[in-house]
Amino acid sequence: QVQLVESGGGSVQAGGSLRLSCAASGYTYSGYCIGWFRQAPGKEREGVARIVQAGGNTAYAASVKGRFTISQDNAKNTVYLQMSSLKPEDTAMYYCAGTLWGCYGLALGAKEYNYWGQGTQVTVSS
Repeated sequence: QVQLVESGGGSVQAGGSLRLSCAASGYTYSGYCIGWFRQAPGKEREGVARIVQAGGNTAYAASVKGRFTISQDNAKNTVYLQMSSLKPEDTAMYYCAGTLWGCYGLALGAKEYNYWGQGTQVTVSS
Protein backbone atom coordinates (compact mmCIF):
# COMPACT_ATOMS: atom_id res chain seq x y z
CA GLN A 1 0.00 0.00 0.00
CA VAL A 2 1.38 3.37 -1.02
CA GLN A 3 1.86 5.90 1.75
CA LEU A 4 2.97 9.51 1.45
CA VAL A 5 4.13 11.60 4.39
CA GLU A 6 4.81 15.32 4.12
CA SER A 7 7.02 17.40 6.37
CA GLY A 8 8.72 20.77 6.40
CA GLY A 9 5.85 23.22 6.59
CA GLY A 10 5.89 26.22 8.85
CA SER A 11 5.62 29.98 9.05
CA VAL A 12 7.87 32.36 7.16
CA GLN A 13 7.90 36.01 6.18
CA ALA A 14 7.29 37.12 2.62
CA GLY A 15 10.41 36.70 0.52
CA GLY A 16 11.59 33.76 2.59
CA SER A 17 12.09 30.11 1.70
CA LEU A 18 10.88 26.72 2.87
CA ARG A 19 11.56 23.18 1.75
CA LEU A 20 8.85 20.56 1.92
CA SER A 21 9.55 16.84 1.86
CA CYS A 22 7.36 13.95 0.77
CA ALA A 23 8.49 10.48 1.81
CA ALA A 24 6.92 7.78 -0.33
CA SER A 25 6.65 4.11 0.56
CA GLY A 26 4.88 1.13 -0.94
CA TYR A 27 5.55 1.72 -4.61
CA THR A 28 6.79 -1.52 -6.19
CA TYR A 29 7.42 -0.14 -9.66
CA SER A 30 9.02 2.91 -11.26
CA GLY A 31 7.52 5.53 -13.54
CA TYR A 32 4.90 6.92 -11.18
CA CYS A 33 4.49 10.64 -10.66
CA ILE A 34 4.51 12.66 -7.48
CA GLY A 35 2.78 16.01 -7.40
CA TRP A 36 2.55 18.84 -4.91
CA PHE A 37 -0.82 20.46 -4.42
CA ARG A 38 -2.06 23.24 -2.18
CA GLN A 39 -5.40 24.33 -0.87
CA ALA A 40 -6.21 27.60 0.86
CA PRO A 41 -9.42 28.05 2.86
CA GLY A 42 -12.37 28.58 0.54
CA LYS A 43 -10.37 27.78 -2.57
CA GLU A 44 -10.04 24.76 -4.81
CA ARG A 45 -7.07 22.44 -4.57
CA GLU A 46 -4.35 23.64 -6.96
CA GLY A 47 -1.56 21.59 -8.47
CA VAL A 48 1.76 23.44 -8.22
CA ALA A 49 4.42 21.00 -9.42
CA ARG A 50 4.96 17.38 -10.37
CA ILE A 51 7.88 15.08 -11.12
CA VAL A 52 8.12 11.76 -12.91
CA GLN A 53 9.97 9.24 -10.75
CA ALA A 54 11.74 7.67 -13.73
CA GLY A 55 13.77 10.33 -15.48
CA GLY A 56 12.88 13.32 -13.32
CA ASN A 57 10.75 15.24 -15.82
CA THR A 58 9.11 18.18 -14.06
CA ALA A 59 6.20 20.55 -14.64
CA TYR A 60 5.02 23.65 -12.78
CA ALA A 61 1.97 25.82 -12.47
CA ALA A 62 2.43 29.32 -13.85
CA SER A 63 1.83 30.78 -10.40
CA VAL A 64 4.99 29.20 -8.98
CA LYS A 65 7.27 28.78 -11.97
CA GLY A 66 10.65 30.32 -11.31
CA ARG A 67 10.08 30.36 -7.53
CA PHE A 68 9.43 26.69 -6.67
CA THR A 69 11.62 23.72 -7.58
CA ILE A 70 10.55 20.08 -7.34
CA SER A 71 13.26 17.44 -7.05
CA GLN A 72 13.72 13.90 -5.84
CA ASP A 73 16.17 11.63 -4.09
CA ASN A 74 15.37 8.17 -5.39
CA ALA A 75 17.68 6.52 -2.86
CA LYS A 76 15.52 7.99 -0.09
CA ASN A 77 12.21 7.71 -1.96
CA THR A 78 11.67 11.35 -1.16
CA VAL A 79 10.42 14.24 -3.25
CA TYR A 80 11.17 17.82 -2.27
CA LEU A 81 9.52 21.13 -3.00
CA GLN A 82 11.92 24.02 -2.55
CA MET A 83 9.90 27.21 -2.25
CA SER A 84 11.62 30.58 -2.59
CA SER A 85 10.46 34.19 -2.83
CA LEU A 86 7.36 33.18 -0.92
CA LYS A 87 4.31 35.43 -1.04
CA PRO A 88 1.34 35.69 1.33
CA GLU A 89 -0.81 34.17 -1.42
CA ASP A 90 1.29 30.99 -1.15
CA THR A 91 -0.29 30.39 2.26
CA ALA A 92 -2.12 27.05 2.13
CA MET A 93 -2.12 23.45 3.22
CA TYR A 94 0.33 21.64 0.98
CA TYR A 95 -0.21 18.02 -0.01
CA CYS A 96 1.88 15.57 -1.94
CA ALA A 97 0.13 13.01 -4.09
CA GLY A 98 1.10 10.00 -6.16
CA THR A 99 -0.33 8.49 -9.31
CA LEU A 100 -1.38 4.88 -9.68
CA TRP A 101 0.75 4.50 -12.78
CA GLY A 102 2.46 7.21 -14.83
CA CYS A 103 1.33 10.66 -15.83
CA TYR A 104 1.17 12.60 -19.06
CA GLY A 105 1.51 16.22 -19.99
CA LEU A 106 1.21 18.84 -17.29
CA ALA A 107 -0.51 16.35 -14.94
CA LEU A 108 -1.44 18.92 -12.30
CA GLY A 109 -5.06 17.87 -11.92
CA ALA A 110 -6.00 16.36 -8.57
CA LYS A 111 -8.11 13.69 -10.25
CA GLU A 112 -4.98 12.23 -11.84
CA TYR A 113 -3.61 11.24 -8.45
CA ASN A 114 -4.67 8.27 -6.39
CA TYR A 115 -2.64 8.53 -3.21
CA TRP A 116 -2.50 11.52 -0.88
CA GLY A 117 -0.54 12.57 2.16
CA GLN A 118 -2.03 14.25 5.21
CA GLY A 119 -0.75 17.71 4.33
CA THR A 120 1.56 20.26 5.89
CA GLN A 121 0.67 23.89 6.57
CA VAL A 122 2.63 26.74 5.01
CA THR A 123 1.92 30.26 6.25
CA VAL A 124 3.55 33.30 4.68
CA SER A 125 3.17 36.61 6.48
CA SER A 126 3.59 40.03 4.92
